[in-house]
Amino acid sequence: MRTNPFYDTWLFLIGRTSDHENSGVGGLLTLLFLALIVASIWIALRNWREDPTQRTTAHLATWFMRVMIGAMWFQGSLWKLPLPVSGGFAGWTKALGEGAAFGFHRWIAINVFVPLLPVINPVVYFTELSMAIAFILGFLVRPMAVIGMLFVTHLWLGLYLNQAEWPWLYIFLIFVQGFFFLNNAGRSLGLDALIARAPFGPFAGEGAIGRLYRKIA
Repeated sequence: MRTNPFYDTWLFLIGRTSDHENSGVGGLLTLLFLALIVASIWIALRNWREDPTQRTTAHLATWFMRVMIGAMWFQGSLWKLPLPVSGGFAGWTKALGEGAAFGFHRWIAINVFVPLLPVINPVVYFTELSMAIAFILGFLVRPMAVIGMLFVTHLWLGLYLNQAEWPWLYIFLIFVQGFFFLNNAGRSLGLDALIARAPFGPFAGEGAIGRLYRKIA
């Protein structure tokens, strides 16, 4: 039950929301989220200290918006636990069979998604968790932003006929992640900026990982 945004934020930070409690691993998820936030701040401070070009209001604002969208994806992943099938996820997947904008989408939801829920639920959970980690840390932001846009487009069209949904919410989220892609938001006080400035480990040199990273990030 929601009260006000400040109290709800506090409950989220201390892992006392119903989604945390229903997950069965709320304490671990809380520790993971706080560790990601601390790491993001450390990465931002290191960029700020080492690279004068990062010390702008635009980079700071981009970092903040990126972290907040990452937090959104993290929170959104919570109710998809426990695996392999969350009751809430099953309910919303079935809703696609009624609310999708196009008939073929409704057919896919009913005949493919619902029967394969034990497979799809973990895939969706780990995809959302991966986007959360990527945005909070500023790592591989461009490819994850593309995945995020496709993900939200699926929700936009899949719930388009649901009268409880406001389609523009999904459009705005697509636009925000499009901004992350176009502006390479990981280069704003993120891990992508650190790697671009001083490649390390598998990202350095001409190895397969380094070449792939430079191509997509």
